[in-house]
Amino acid sequence: MRIIRVNHTTECALQRSYVASNSECHSSSKPQPGEITLAHHGVLFLDELPEFDRKVLEVLREPLESGHIVIARAKDRVRFPARFQLVAAMNPCPCGYLGEPSGKCSCTPDMVQRYRNKLSGPLLDRIDLHLTVAREATALNPAAKPGENSASAAALVAEARERQQKRQGCANAFLDLPGLKRHCKLSTADETWLESACERLTLSLRSAHRLLKVARTLADLEQVDAIKREHLAEALQYRPATP
Repeated sequence: MRIIRVNHTTECALQRSYVASNSECHSSSKPQPGEITLAHHGVLFLDELPEFDRKVLEVLREPLESGHIVIARAKDRVRFPARFQLVAAMNPCPCGYLGEPSGKCSCTPDMVQRYRNKLSGPLLDRIDLHLTVAREATALNPAAKPGENSASAAALVAEARERQQKRQGCANAFLDLPGLKRHCKLSTADETWLESACERLTLSLRSAHRLLKVARTLADLEQVDAIKREHLAEALQYRPATP
């Protein structure tokens, strides 16, 4: 699997992926694939996500939905493949210490909000799993943690993907709306519960659809046919509430 890592200091490399939106580019130049195309069928990792130019991040919305990017020139219009898995990392605040027991954070609430507002709602809608990761302890020889190892987790994922291929011919992430209605059915009670939760958390319809795909995947990992309430509840935990 190809992994492309980009940080904000090498942002120009990512920006080549959609130079059609960059007015500084010469219209006579030939369109060239950028990092998101190089990451096709692989992973695109963006480090320090809020430090990227907002215009650069916003154009990621098209390939995250369609799996391709269109670059237009005066004489050319080229479509490049861009079906990648986006992984991004960011600090909780500008200084990076928000929530630390040490109390080192010097950011005001306004500073934290401005920092997080660099990421638009539509972009965040297209990120299915939002996780808070605690800082690692500075132990030279940390004790082994209980739980599944990478090999067993990979085997579970492979079984779940095979289950999806047999059921619908594609991964859950690629289900269209008819496929979503067919393969992500809920009981009447669970459907009402989910609608109420989405309203309470002010989630968009796109977020709700993506949440259903995550719940379907959680059910597949447990090798069960029906999506249950606990799968929906866990999928909801991975969605950020709209401020």
